[in-house]
Amino acid sequence: MLSGNENYRCNLPGKFKKEFGLKKDKTFILDVAVVGDRVDFQLDKTGTGTITKIHKRKNILSRKAPRLKGASFRGERLEQIIAANIEQVFIVASVDEPKFNNRLIDRFLVIAESSSIFPIIIINKSDIQNNEVKKFYELYAGLGYKILQTSTLANENIVELKNLMFQKVSIFWGASGVGKSSLISKAFPNFDLRIGSISDFSNKGKHTTVTVQMLKLDQDSFVIDTPGVREVDPFGIQAKDLGHYFVEFRDNLLNCRFNTCTHEHEPGCAVREAVASGLISRERYQSYLNLLNTVEDDILF
Repeated sequence: MLSGNENYRCNLPGKFKKEFGLKKDKTFILDVAVVGDRVDFQLDKTGTGTITKIHKRKNILSRKAPRLKGASFRGERLEQIIAANIEQVFIVASVDEPKFNNRLIDRFLVIAESSSIFPIIIINKSDIQNNEVKKFYELYAGLGYKILQTSTLANENIVELKNLMFQKVSIFWGASGVGKSSLISKAFPNFDLRIGSISDFSNKGKHTTVTVQMLKLDQDSFVIDTPGVREVDPFGIQAKDLGHYFVEFRDNLLNCRFNTCTHEHEPGCAVREAVASGLISRERYQSYLNLLNTVEDDILF
């Protein structure tokens, strides 16, 4: 009888790789079993497990996979699933070192919104003063997002961050060097997570967490640490749907002249009118336009 507190190394039978690798709708995915999946498994005499069933996922957190040499699939991007069955995502940015990047935050928010995962924005290294970042704090707070300023040096809001993790399955996601592992380690010192330094050459941070790992806080609380990313593109979102994942667009979408409006050039666009009148931030609208150029139809080949 398993107590539920042990860790087991498990392998995945070839039948799962065949079943999930190329599905009936011909959509290719890179990941079969991922962190957060609920699975059944059997142990052999050596204590190694074999996965026998992967349960249906409530949701997934994914992005377009980096392009692979020799596997372009007509130049289209595949889906890389980061984790499954997530309740909330901590989108971590830093005031500086690396520089605050609102465009990256907006991309993370779109992915969270499209996956029905509750987003919480963390602005780390708040002991560094920056008026430009303060402007974005007020912008995201004004949109209704939960947003928290933290500092491991000043111990700012670490207790509140810790309390937000209980009774939830949470994931920390953000660029390299923003302090994801540092925040988890500060909140839970018993977890010995490796902390990386900043690259002087690029100032973009060094990858320290090289695998996705789930940490058990208590019986009902789990937190997932992830490697830093330098770019992220949402997967599977079409141009006609992108506007639904910008929360401030939603009150205007039904007022556009065309129900297929992409809010880029069409006449009678209520979203562009809201931007012109100052009801929608030009910064956020520019993020939308940047993303509009990257979204593509579902991969079918």
